[in-house]
Amino acid sequence: MPIQTISLDSCQKIRQHIATALIVPSAENHPRSLPGLNDDEPPEPDSLSDLGSLFSLGGMPELETYAPNCNGQWFISSVNPGAALIKLPGLKLKSALRLVTYLLRTGTDGMGTVWAVPEKLSTTAHLQKALIGGSTVGVGVLQVPHPVGALADMMESLEGDRSPLSFVIASILRHELKEMGALGKSCDWSHHRFINALPSQRTWQWRVQTPPKDLSPKVVIYPDNRVAVEFFTCRITAPVAIYQHVDQYGADHYKATSISRAIAIPKKA
Repeated sequence: MPIQTISLDSCQKIRQHIATALIVPSAENHPRSLPGLNDDEPPEPDSLSDLGSLFSLGGMPELETYAPNCNGQWFISSVNPGAALIKLPGLKLKSALRLVTYLLRTGTDGMGTVWAVPEKLSTTAHLQKALIGGSTVGVGVLQVPHPVGALADMMESLEGDRSPLSFVIASILRHELKEMGALGKSCDWSHHRFINALPSQRTWQWRVQTPPKDLSPKVVIYPDNRVAVEFFTCRITAPVAIYQHVDQYGADHYKATSISRAIAIPKKA
């Protein structure tokens, strides 16, 4: 059963490439509030024609909040997550599929969700249908847009050469996509750093009976073509801890069964 060790530098470079491709524009990360969402009174008309439209419609028309906003309304992001796979070897998006992103912003917090949809259903008109009837929900509420035709798992949209490196890329991509668009208290993965040894700045207390001897990123390829990827991170903000991440892949896809657990914490002085 071959085990291949991946260099820490390779993991860091892959992550940096993906993270750079997934950067959310400032206008979407910190958008202005939409006028009128929290107002009891309609805004004053700018012209007589605007005033006439209010009367002809019998009042203030319902706002369609598809534009970036910080009022807790989901909106479609302009970022193409599929661009993260450009120039990365061994892994690509399946033909006729596209990755799309919805974002939610409220105050200094935010979250995002990424879906894989058929290309023919990835137009703005189709994606907006998942927003119709939505309400201001706020971060932490699991009411997220679900576009028509979306795959159950975004990782089902990937195909590759099944090389060890392609699975490392898939694992890192999955973590980055799951936290794409996260701000404030929704952030977790962004506080993790890859490691191949225990950081020497702290004394660590193990929380597992058999501590791992080698913290290097690894790929295991089983005789039946199943694959496991293991890597370790240090969460650098409270609660500080060493994490073990294991992603297991079937013999014919890049959809992973994943486990992440804290295996060591700093000893108290």
